[in-house]
Amino acid sequence: MGILTALLVLSVLIIFHEFGHFIVARIMGVTVLEFGLGMPIGVNKPWFSKKWGNTLYSFYPVVLGGFVRMKGQDDFDLSKKSDDPDSYMSKTPWQKIAILLAGPFFNILLAFLLYLVVGTIGVDKLAPKVGSLSKDLPAYQFGLQLKDKIVAINGIKIREWDDIGKTIKKSKGAIRVAVLRDGKVKEFTITPKLHQSVNMFGEKIQKKMIGIAPTGEFIKVKFNTVGEVVGYAYRETVWATGLIVRSLQKLVQGVVPAKDMGGIISIVNITSKASAAGISTLLVFAALISVNLGVLNLLPIPALDGGHIMFNLYEIITKRVPSEKVFYRLTVAGWAILLSLMAFTTINDIIRLMG
Repeated sequence: MGILTALLVLSVLIIFHEFGHFIVARIMGVTVLEFGLGMPIGVNKPWFSKKWGNTLYSFYPVVLGGFVRMKGQDDFDLSKKSDDPDSYMSKTPWQKIAILLAGPFFNILLAFLLYLVVGTIGVDKLAPKVGSLSKDLPAYQFGLQLKDKIVAINGIKIREWDDIGKTIKKSKGAIRVAVLRDGKVKEFTITPKLHQSVNMFGEKIQKKMIGIAPTGEFIKVKFNTVGEVVGYAYRETVWATGLIVRSLQKLVQGVVPAKDMGGIISIVNITSKASAAGISTLLVFAALISVNLGVLNLLPIPALDGGHIMFNLYEIITKRVPSEKVFYRLTVAGWAILLSLMAFTTINDIIRLMG
């Protein structure tokens, strides 16, 4: 059941991406010949097809994929032109860029919408309860105990575990920590200590800490107003986008080793586990994958939207299209890179599954 849920989630993300291309192509006056879910690999005909207007809506057996086939579009020859006003190749570079950007933009928009749903039903967060104490750091030395629930720091209300670190980071000098213990609120004055830690990329950093860890208990954090929900969705979308960009940067820098890269098997596996954890966790992970899909498609690789945007920017700047030979070679090279990455990440996934 979890695998079916994962495949459904990935299919929705891909459909939304292609729907972005479809909508903006129609706005720009381009005829869309086919909107396909799945990829026509090894088959001549789709399993299902239905024509509405000028567009054929089809479903192919290789589910994890999708495409929009526009009139006059040729991904291997950018120099082709068409006099038909409803042809993709008759449009200006700026119009083509708008069509190409629409897919990644719709993925990020979908993430925002998913975060809106999560914010409405409630977000699963770690409870601000002390699960362990480091004897070398201030919290233990100043009297905090196991199972203490931290309710405020310097008068700022603490709703979930992440609020603790954020508040301590912004503080200066000693902090006032209010905890709920045996039904009573007790306050402690604690001076955080600069301590060596690691960030999510495994890099060593200096961080202000008091020396506590959570119990692992989760709580449902709910927002009271529409403004709070929208604010949450906006912040999470921006954070997720920044996370993917930073992850790519760390990968290029070698901070994140290539062996940690994951592919479709990892995505299906983790999505399946997220679905078992609850609807909120599943939606949050789906939003993160959607942002990931949007950002990765903007990479300047000719097989991706970002590569085609790059060619159109070249035409805008130089007032000419790349030569047919250069365009073809770069496109083939782009596909080679993309397929190699897919093979590499799949091998990584298999190795991880085998332990």
